[in-house]
Order: sequence, then C-alpha cells, then structure tokens
Amino acid sequence: MSRFFVVVDDLKDWSPYYPSQDVITFDDYLERIGQSSGERVRVINLARSYRYLGTGYYCSLLAEARSHNVLPSVNTLSELARKSLSDILLEGVEPLLAKLPAAKSGDSVSFRSWFGECLAPEYASIAKAVFERFPSPLIEISLEFGKSRWLIKKLQLVALKSLKAGGEQEAFASTFERFSSKMWRKPKARKTFRYDLAILVDPEEKLPPSDKGALRKFTKAAANLGISAELITKKDYLRLPEYDGLFIRETTSVDHHTYRFAKKAAAEGLVVMDDPTSILRCTNKIYLADLLKSHKVPTPRTEILRRDNTEELHRIADTLGYPIVLKVPDGAFSRGVVKVENWDSLVSESKRLLDKSALLLAQEFMYTDYDWRIGVLDGKPLFACRYYMVRNHWQIYKHSSSKSQSGGFDTMPTYEAPKKVIDVAVKACKLIGDGFYGVDVKQSDNRVVVIEVNDNPSIDSGVEDLFLGDGLYDSVMDVFLRRMEKRRR
Repeated sequence: MSRFFVVVDDLKDWSPYYPSQDVITFDDYLERIGQSSGERVRVINLARSYRYLGTGYYCSLLAEARSHNVLPSVNTLSELARKSLSDILLEGVEPLLAKLPAAKSGDSVSFRSWFGECLAPEYASIAKAVFERFPSPLIEISLEFGKSRWLIKKLQLVALKSLKAGGEQEAFASTFERFSSKMWRKPKARKTFRYDLAILVDPEEKLPPSDKGALRKFTKAAANLGISAELITKKDYLRLPEYDGLFIRETTSVDHHTYRFAKKAAAEGLVVMDDPTSILRCTNKIYLADLLKSHKVPTPRTEILRRDNTEELHRIADTLGYPIVLKVPDGAFSRGVVKVENWDSLVSESKRLLDKSALLLAQEFMYTDYDWRIGVLDGKPLFACRYYMVRNHWQIYKHSSSKSQSGGFDTMPTYEAPKKVIDVAVKACKLIGDGFYGVDVKQSDNRVVVIEVNDNPSIDSGVEDLFLGDGLYDSVMDVFLRRMEKRRR
C-alpha cells in the first residue's frame, strides 16, 4: 500500500489549487504521520523555506528518518547549499547552455521550474537537466553570460506562494497533477505483489544485454516470487523511489544515464544490479586491468599507452610483440578494440584512439577459436558459454557501418567447464562485488587468463539460458528477493 502527502507550512499556501486531504501542514506531519510499517509513504515538501534547521529542512530530515520518500531530499538540500558540490553535479549541462543564443557579457536571466518543467520552451532542456540532478518541486534557475557562454549562476529553492497567479500557478498545477499521478501513485493491480522491481531497458539499443524473450522470462520469474517487475526507460528516472529494486538491462557506462540510475537507486536504498561500484570498476578496462594485476589474477600481458610518447610505443612493440591489441578503456561489445600487425599500424591506430582517450590499453594477442563466458551471480558460477569468433575474424563480434555480426556459441553446465576457467572467473568477480557478472576468459593449452569482467552480462533467450532454462532467470530473481527481504527487516 502507498500513501501520498503534500506538506506545507500553512494550508493557505495551497488555496489557489484544488483542495485535497493529502495536503497537510508540517505540524500535522510531525505529529500524525509516523514511520510507515511496510507501506510506502511519498512526501512532497513545499515549505516556505528550506534553510538549515528550519521547518522545511526538518520535514525532509524527518521523512528520511521515517523511511518516507521525500522531495527534496536532505541530500539535495545539502548539495544546493554547497556551491562546490552543485558545480560538480552540474557537469554535463554545458552542452545545453551552449545552445542558447549568445548575449553580452554580464547579461543574466532567471526562470522558475516545477518538477523539471518551465514556461519558457527555450529553457525546457535546462530545467529538466537541473531537476534530474537536484530533484525539487520548485527551483529558480539563474543564468549569466560570461566571456563566451552562458553559465548557471545560482540555483535556489522557492516557496509555493511565490508563484504568480495565472501562468505560473496553472502550469505548476498541471505539472503537479501529472507528476503525482504518474510518478508517485501506484496502479491497484500491483498491490498484490510483495515487492516492485524496475528493469531499465533501452528499446532502441541495437545490441542490448537482453532480448525481448529474456526480458519476458525475467518478468515471469519475478512474478512467481511475488515481485512485480516493470520495464522502465531513462524517462522514468524520477520514479525510482517507487521500487524496491533496480535491474539494469541496458549497456552501462560511467558517463551515461545508467550510472546515474544506479547511483540514485543505491541512494534510495534499492537493491541494485548493476550497482554503481560494479559499473565503475568494470566499464573502464584500465582500472580493471590494474585491479586484476595487483591481485595476481592472470591476464594477457598488458601495458598502458599514453599520448605523444614514441618511446613508449617502441617499448610496447618490443615487450608485447606483434600483433598487439589496442583497447579504448570504456568500449563494449568489441567496439573500440583494434588489432595492429606492424609499427605503422601501431602508430596510426594508437593516435586515432588516443584522440578519444588520454590512455589506451595495449595487450598481447592471444588467438583462440572461442572465448569462455562464465556468468557469476552472488559470488557463485551460474552459467558457462563458449562464444566462437566470427568467421574470418579474430573477435566474437564484428561491426561494420551496416550491421554487427556475432559468432556461434555453446552453452553447458558450469561443472563441464574447465575448473581453472571457473576458478579464475570467480576470483576476478570477488574483486568487483557480489552482483551479476560475465567474465570473459581465454584458454590456450594450460594457460587461462581473464580478458575482462562485464558488470552487465548478456542474457539472451536461447543462448546463455540454453542449459538452465527458466532456472537462470529464477536464480537472478531469487537473489533480488533475498536482498529485498533483508533490507526490509
């Protein structure tokens, strides 16, 4: 069951809007709305002031102490109060500001935003971006034109009663109605489930971690365990507090909304796969290579390559020998990975790739007919696959401008895979966390090495589940269930 409250300092502040029993004063919230017992409580805090130790601050603080989901959170209030923090979180908004028409140095403009929307269409994308970073019911955004571009000069929470009659009040009411019904209230049909799980997907992704068949099987497995699983997209960022867990089935990256989703879900207390730490550790190949090396997990001979360093190129060529594999740190599905056969190719390809990244990974080339993929869940091996190289190619994926190809596969029980392969995969995952990982391993005679650990392993219907069948999906959802129950206790 879910309850929803709007907290104001004085009920007169809500007088321009449709009356509702869900609108209460801070005094009522303080005295009557205690800690929830198993039910969700959503709170929109519309105090007149959010100053430190004021009623607005205490409303958000008590809401979090009572395990209520509140907007704005204490974390948001703290971030807005500390300019150094807000500047960091505003990284990535610059491209949106750059689209605004140029002005004279010192020119400024301010506008108000409610739940990420505003009256001026030219500022709509900025309002949305600020709301995603500082979720607040009402915020005033002040811009100033510097020497050559617009900058966010100030972000300030504003009181409900400061909205102007007519345009601002009507726009707020309309946006509030959509926000409260779509993003906070739950459909009745979902009340029969003990827990709610969001599965983040991108319907337009060309090589998603799971196909539609696998997603249906995840959803069915969840329902069998009393979990209501719902597919969401990046547009549903603000709905995360509705759920008990987040399962990311979209290719992850630190510089991407998937990482923001993982961070927010973890901050809200959800069970998360992929958790933000795993994304951070797995998606950057340089970090991962250094982590594996420092813990003596066998890998191909590896060197780090920097820009404008011819001596380093010579050393790498001498140390690794040709052919050499060059990797962009954050590539996925074999993208940003090239094989060089000679000095000229090493020079040209390293220069091209170093335009995108300050560092590259250079590894010895190990030819095998296939790569092992070991799925590891909660520290235990779950599935074993052999992914074969694309015909007349040296990788399991081959990308061109028109299409992407993949080689064949074998799926088998983990007890049929070589013990050395399983052991090294599990050892690598222990350095990452206790989530769900796919470890790529090469085996050449008695030599077994880890190529990489994927925080978001591919699970496609009829591939990775070929041996376990529905049991694979049941195993993943069982981990979610156990962790949800543990957090609720």
